[in-house]
Parts: sequence; C-alpha cells; structure tokens
Amino acid sequence: MPKTVRFYTLGCKVNQYDSEAMLEAFVAAGYAPAAEGEPADVYVVNTCTVTGTGDQKSLKAARRFKRENPSGELILAGCMAQRMGEALRETGARVILGTQYRARVVELLETAVAEKTQLVAVDSLQRAVFEPLSIHAHEGHTRAVVKIQEGCDNRCTYCIIPSVRGGIRSKPLEGVVAEARALADAGFTELVLTGVHLTSYGRDLEDRPTLADAVRAVHGVQEVRRIRLGSLEPVAVNEDLLGAIAELPKLCPQFHLALQSGSDSVLARMKRRYNTEQFAIAAQRVRAIQPDAALTTDVIVGFPGETEAEFEQTVHFCERIGFMKLHVFPFSPREGTPAAEMPDPVPETVKEERVRRLIAVGETLARRYREGMLGTVQPVLLEERHTDGRRSGYTPQYLSAVCDAGAPGEIVNVRLTAITKEGMSGEVVEP
Repeated sequence: MPKTVRFYTLGCKVNQYDSEAMLEAFVAAGYAPAAEGEPADVYVVNTCTVTGTGDQKSLKAARRFKRENPSGELILAGCMAQRMGEALRETGARVILGTQYRARVVELLETAVAEKTQLVAVDSLQRAVFEPLSIHAHEGHTRAVVKIQEGCDNRCTYCIIPSVRGGIRSKPLEGVVAEARALADAGFTELVLTGVHLTSYGRDLEDRPTLADAVRAVHGVQEVRRIRLGSLEPVAVNEDLLGAIAELPKLCPQFHLALQSGSDSVLARMKRRYNTEQFAIAAQRVRAIQPDAALTTDVIVGFPGETEAEFEQTVHFCERIGFMKLHVFPFSPREGTPAAEMPDPVPETVKEERVRRLIAVGETLARRYREGMLGTVQPVLLEERHTDGRRSGYTPQYLSAVCDAGAPGEIVNVRLTAITKEGMSGEVVEP
C-alpha cells in the first residue's frame, strides 16, 4: 500500500495553488491522497500568517494531526513557517518549509526521515527567484488556479506579506501558456490567474510583459473557456488592462479591487498607493466597458487611529461603489510591521461592532446587485450535482446559481428568476 498524504490549506488562492503543486509532487513520488476520514501518513499544513487568526488555525491543525496520528509525519509550509522558522520545532514537525523549496517537498521529507532529524528549510528571500511550480489537475472542480506571480514590493504599513513572500517575481509568459494548456487538456474550462501582487506581473522579466499580456496569452488557448483574475490594485486599471477587458470575451466581468479603507486619511496611514477618488475612477472605467461587472473587495476595519467618522467614510464609500461582495476583516497587528507600533489602537469591542455593521452593509449591497440581475440570462459553469437533482455553478460575475439541468463542467444558459441565501436560482433556457 502506498503511503498517504493530506493537505490542510489556509489563506489565499496562492496558497491553494502551492498546495496543489506539492500534492502533485507527492503523487508523482508514489504517495496517494488520504481517503476522507482516514488517518494520513503525512500531513501538510500550508500556513497563513496575514492575521493572528491564521497563525492560530495553523497551529491548531498541526496539534490535531499529532494527536490523531502520533507516528505520522508533519510538514509545516507557507507564510507562518517562513516567519517563525526554528521556533516551530516544538510542534514536532518533521519539515518546516517556508515559501521556497516547495518543489522539493518530498525530497526534503524523505531526507529528514532517513536521517531521523527535523529539517528547517527556511532561508532569506532577498535573492529569491520565481519557483517553477506547475499543476496539471485540481481536485473535483471545473476551475483551476494558475499562479503567475509571487511576492510584493509595496510595504503597506499593516502587511507582513513582503517579509514572508519576498519581492516580486513572475512566471515567464511561455510557462503561463504551457500550464494553461495543460490544465485545459485536463478538462478545466475556467482558469483563475493569481499572484501575491498580481498587477506587478512581468516587471521583473527581461521583456517586461504586463498582466494584460498574460491574459491575452491565456485567451489564445482555444480550450480555455473562461479567465478570471485574482486581486487587483485599483491604480493598475490602466489603458492596457482596460483594453484587454474590452477585447477579450473570455475574461470574466468580475474584478476584485483591493480597497482596505474608504477613508483617505486611513489609506494614507496604511501607505496604500491610491485614494478613494482614484479607486472610484477605476471602478467607473471598468463599468463603462462592462456595465454589469461585479466588483468585490477587502476592507480592514479598526486600523490604528480609525475614528467613527473615518469608519463612516468607509461605509459611505462602499455604498457609493456598490460592491457585489465585501470581505471584512478586523485589523490584526503583525509584529514587525509599522502599524503594530502605531498609537491609538481601536478597542476590540469597537472593532467587532464595526465589523458587524460593515458586513450588514455588504449583505445589503449583495442583495441589491442580485436584484439587478433578476431576469437576465447568464452562462453558468456547472460545478456540482446535488442529491435533490439540482445543479449549481457560477455565472461570469461569480454569482452562485442553481438550476435543474446540465452536467458538471458544462456551461448552460440560465435565466435568473429568484434570489437565494447563497446566490440565485433560475431555469435553463436555449442559447
């Protein structure tokens, strides 16, 4: 019987991609994914350290595995492992792997086991290069993630990511196309191009391709039916990217524009590289091309010094833009970032109350967007067949939609007729 491996992944789509790539490395080496409910011989926790909650969940998963299978091998990978390194030896992990050497994960594990030692594979990221990971399949979905960029140079005052992911590095265009073609050949109809700071794609490459160039290249892979983008900086919504939005029909009209705050004074303290007016212009330019485009965003509330008036500015700005979805987070100080030392911390009770208020605003905006989609016919990429016979999938705007016909992987036209708790439902119509 082959040894088995199980992954527990926290955090962003970049981490999800890294886990899939490491899983493929294990399978290629003769391991098998552990069956649901069965103990695994190897357990990989791909950690997140963006917030304190990410650290806690990562460590909790590691402890749970050691309880369930004391003789199994534990690997801690990802951002928290990169940040803490040697300090994680006490978890009992056989290998502590940061945000490099993921392609060598099996080799590192088997070396550590053979030598009966713990191995900490965490090095400086100062001269790191883009690690040539690739994937050829995803577990159980019709959508696959393609990581085309790594690292960030922005140094926002609250963010630990540049310290644990390093500076910007990009995957050469030919590598992006090759991976897109392999995933299309494996049957995936939608590809999500992602990165730590996606809009910096290509700045480090000799011929300086842009994100729009990457989208155009993937668009040229005939079998790819849809392309979706990860998080974008609003200042990167320039003529080049707008041209791609206008001319490439496979590019989905759903754009995640990173806001963080709707208050200019808070944005300045965060050292974000835009103000609210620049953000609003970016949103307007997208909607001028695609009026039904869904805009989603992240917002941090309770940043040090955030007053009630500044929070209200964020509320009003979110309402002004009319986001389809808000991801709301309370500020979490990260040791080593300037924001962790800033004066006037917002009390936890105030942060919690503001999170609740902004989530409620987001729910209202989400319903308003869905009401505007009622009666429209949308191509839905089906992903699941439910026990009651219904099917569900996503529109190009990333609205969850339920219908009564079609098979997973198929794109069907659905007239959206009702709003549900999770999204919308409708009826399949002829093209």
